[in-house]
Amino acid sequence: MINGRYFAYGPYVKEMNLWFKFVSEVTVVAPLSKSQTLDPIELAYEHPKINLVEVAAFDLMSWKSRFNTLFKIPGIFFTIMQQMRKADHIHLRCPGNMGLIACVAQMFFPSKLKTSKYAGNWDPNSLQPFSYRLQKVILSNRILSQNMKVLVYGNWNPLNSNLKPFFTATYKEDELRETSVRNLDFPLKFIFVGSLVEGKNPIVSCEAVNQLNKTGVTSELHLFGEGPERVKIEMMIQNHNLQNNIILHGNVPAEALKKAYSESHFLLFASESEGWPKAVAEAMFWGCLPITTPVSCVPDMIGQGSRGVLVEADATLIVKAVQDLLKSPEEYKLKAKKAMEWSRAYTLEKFQTEIHNLLPQ
Repeated sequence: MINGRYFAYGPYVKEMNLWFKFVSEVTVVAPLSKSQTLDPIELAYEHPKINLVEVAAFDLMSWKSRFNTLFKIPGIFFTIMQQMRKADHIHLRCPGNMGLIACVAQMFFPSKLKTSKYAGNWDPNSLQPFSYRLQKVILSNRILSQNMKVLVYGNWNPLNSNLKPFFTATYKEDELRETSVRNLDFPLKFIFVGSLVEGKNPIVSCEAVNQLNKTGVTSELHLFGEGPERVKIEMMIQNHNLQNNIILHGNVPAEALKKAYSESHFLLFASESEGWPKAVAEAMFWGCLPITTPVSCVPDMIGQGSRGVLVEADATLIVKAVQDLLKSPEEYKLKAKKAMEWSRAYTLEKFQTEIHNLLPQ
């Protein structure tokens, strides 16, 4: 908390602030950081009557933390139960540690209206941690989770009335200004947006751009985000003298990111697991063509390749995809135009309307 306001991860807060517009009072149950330093990606919750109920933070990363968690869970569970009992509507954010406890707690309130935003990959065939799979089992079970709408990315089981295919949005209708699709001029500008973690494979994007430059295709990669893979990327930049070709920007405000999208030819997104990757939808909104792995609902987002390129997380395959489009610049422009048209159908106004329809009227 800073100056009486609660801050958290920006994309999540931006979405929750839309939910808050339709309720008179909000209670957020979550751990509370004591840090007084804001990250550029963090935003404040906006509501005249918001109450944060603090619970202990926990993780399962080591045996010591798992042992300590055993003593924290009863208190967290009791607090969640207390707040659920008072609520007219229960909203869960899954998957996650807090989400797992809340999944169990909501089972004790079968008559209350509930929603759960499952922000991860719902694909039943994907490899996921046991806790994630357990949350999916509980939420999709119509006996364990009654009066529940689970907002999932993709249409995985149309016969299950608990599941509702959903989407997310970043931009408003007044941002639908005229944007022309860029020509494939040089240097080619690539962008990576997301946490610099192993599962998102930012190093694969770096390797692809390095290979392109070696073949004579002058290219730049701009990475936006932070994470442990930054060290490995910095070493690669130094070892291969790529200071002018691979640029690390860290976390930046939304306006700076918007400008970067609008100036880039391609988004490189070789992630291994996603829900609805906002970076893909955001890039498409600005005519930046995604080259992405076929995870979760991404193939549907890019029209099975009609408004993007599907590849495996392999630098050589990414290079080939770029080279093919360089030979067919009109195909690139057509795909980018289709990508922009599709993404611009999902504005914040449409998103807000769909949220309103999920709440008690």
